[in-house]
Parts: sequence; structure tokens; C-alpha cells
Amino acid sequence: MARMNLAQWLEHIERQHPSAIELGLERVREVARRMSLERPAAQVVTVAGTNGKGSTVAFVEAIARAAGWKVGAYTSPHLSRYNERVRIDGEEASDEALAAAFAAVEAARGDVPLTYFEYGTLAALWLFQRASLDLAVLEVGLGGRLDAVNLVDPDVAVITTVDIDHTDWLGADREAIGREKAGIARAWKPLVLGEVTAPSSVLAHAYAIGAGVIQLGNDFFHEPVGEGRWRWREVGAELELPDPQLAAPVQRTNAATAIAALRALPHSPPESAYAAGVAAARLPGRLQSFDRGEVEVVVDVAHNPQAARELAAWLRARPAAAGTAAVLAVLADKDAAAIVEPLAAEIARWHLAGLEGARGQDVDAFAARLEGTAAAGGSRDPGVAAALARALEAAPSGGRVLVFGSFLTAAAALEVLHSGR
Repeated sequence: MARMNLAQWLEHIERQHPSAIELGLERVREVARRMSLERPAAQVVTVAGTNGKGSTVAFVEAIARAAGWKVGAYTSPHLSRYNERVRIDGEEASDEALAAAFAAVEAARGDVPLTYFEYGTLAALWLFQRASLDLAVLEVGLGGRLDAVNLVDPDVAVITTVDIDHTDWLGADREAIGREKAGIARAWKPLVLGEVTAPSSVLAHAYAIGAGVIQLGNDFFHEPVGEGRWRWREVGAELELPDPQLAAPVQRTNAATAIAALRALPHSPPESAYAAGVAAARLPGRLQSFDRGEVEVVVDVAHNPQAARELAAWLRARPAAAGTAAVLAVLADKDAAAIVEPLAAEIARWHLAGLEGARGQDVDAFAARLEGTAAAGGSRDPGVAAALARALEAAPSGGRVLVFGSFLTAAAALEVLHSGR
């Protein structure tokens, strides 16, 4: 195959499998064997969950780097560039490194079909294995048990939250979804749970294989201790920490879960690294705020009912003087009405937008799915950029525009906001 640049490789791998998603480890495990992929780092943390995965990875990465460790982080999806998915020592992988990694995957796979995500996972692991990492932090793409990331045996597994999402693949209720996510746990290794009310299926699986559960509200805790400060504690130890730069009260929970995961490693960072890492963690598209004259624009990747509930709680705690308008664009396979419902009382005006792509939908089809909700009468625009422009034009001084609904929605808004349009 002729030498290709990163853009050409991404086009190529999009065409190589008839399905965007095909869960199962047999194909990807065989290619990993051919590539001689073994441990991607001296220690590994794998993170699954319905929400909070990316933020928890960011906290684990930042704390470990504050300890002086060389860290690789693999996340998905990306917002602006594919390179965001693979970070080594705090830097995104270069186009050239990713192209070389995809070439290695292609050379090994032969006639084995791989999905886009499976290509990306194998490429990240190939890069990590060559980087002499102290720690690899791997974010599950979908579910856990059959996700390509589950090729790797983690030293610590993390499940941030379990809620209703991806029901076509994972099951219709929290118990079924939890069972899939619990598949990242390993026998006699720690399993950190970032919510107080984990499904019984998660606990049952951990018990069955002998995984050691470390659960929020039972084994570790967090609480405020004053303006801009909070405390993480477990039996016999506590840490006083600054508030994360990432907005929203839920980020303390994500940071607390990351701390529990790092302290559960066979070799954990020194206590001095935790405060510095919590303060240093950054992640775009998580209640990311911009000023546009006298109007605040907030961009968030929230794309399921649980995330919408967290958004609603944040809006109630931080009301805008002249109210909040929403720009909403949701993928066709999501329960859009259930995303709107928790926010109905917090949003004064709705602006609906269409999304392109295989999972997208035009704005009229989207509006039809919202019939009977508070957003049903919202304005309609073909894309996020136009809807955001309309919302800003209508927003009063002291108002806020919240843009959310999917990673694609956030990415489109950030492109506009960073360009100054």
C-alpha cells in the first residue's frame, strides 16, 4: 500500500468494515497477537462508564504527570482532531506517528475486518508500547466487556457511572448495562466505582471473579471544606484539594474517583501529586465557557439523560441573570425527549439544529421526535453554527446560551467560538 498521510488513513479505515460498531474481541485480539502487542505500560488503568469517563481519564493523567510519570492516555471520541485521542506525556500524537501506527495495524491485519475504533485502539496500543510509559489510561469506547480496549488487562478498572445509553448494544436497563461495563474488571484486581448506587449486576460480577470493589460512599468519600476547597478521604487517609478547573459539582466526584484509582495501583503517586494534578486537569467541551459581549456561551458534550440531569443541576446552582437559551442537536439514535425533560424548567428558549453524518438527522426530523416536549416549538436551523448565531442574536444582555446534545454538537460550536465568528 502506498504511503498515506493521516487524513488518508482515516478515510481508509472508515471504509474497511461494513458496520461502525461490531462488539467482540476475537478479531481485534488476533491482530494484536500478530502485532506482538503486550503491556502498553508498566501500569494500566481502564475507565468505563456512561458519563464522566473522559474527565476521570483527564484527572488520572494529570495527577500521574504531576508525579513525574510518563503517561499515555487513549480517549474517544475527539472534538476537533483525531490526534486528541492519543496523548503521550501530555502531547497529542503527531500525524506522522499515527500514520505509522495505522500502517502497522494494516500490515498485521491481513483479511481480518476491523472497525474504525478497533483500528484506533490497536494503533494507540502500538504507540504506547514503544513509548516506555509508566502508566497507560485507557477509556472504553462502548460498554466494556466486548470493547476493543478490554484486550488489555488493567491493574485497576474504573466504572464512573451506569445509566441508560446505547441500549441497542448494551441492554435496556441499568442492570444489563452494568453487567457489560463490569466486564473490564479482573480477578483479584481493584474495581473502583464512582457512584454510590452501582447496579447489583456490577457488584455481583466483581464478587464472582474476586475483584476488590472500592466504592464511592463506602470506601472513599469527598466533601467540601471551604470556598474552593474539598477533601478526599478513606479510612486512615485524607487529602485536602483545590476545586478542579473543570466546572460542575460532578467534577469533584470524577476527581475523587481518579484519586481512588491511582491509590489502588500497585505503585501509586506520592501524596504531593494529587493537589497539583487536580488543579492542572483540563478537558474541552465540559461546561466550557466563552464570553460573547454581554452573553455567556457554555458548551457541553452532554448527550444522554444522566448528563442532562447534571446540566440541569448546574444551571439551577448558577442561574444567568437574563435566563438561559439552549442550542440542541442530538444524534438520531439517542432518546432526545429524555434529554430535554430534565432541562425543561431551566431553559427559556430552544434553538434546534440538524447534524450530518451516518447517525445524524435533519432538523425537521429532529423536531418531530421532540413533539410534546418543552423544546418542540424551538427555532430550526440546518446546522449548529446557524442555530448558535440565531441564539446569540436573540440573547439579552446578561443571558446565557448553552450548546449541547452530542460531541458533534460541541465540536461544531467550538469551531465557531474559537474562530471568533
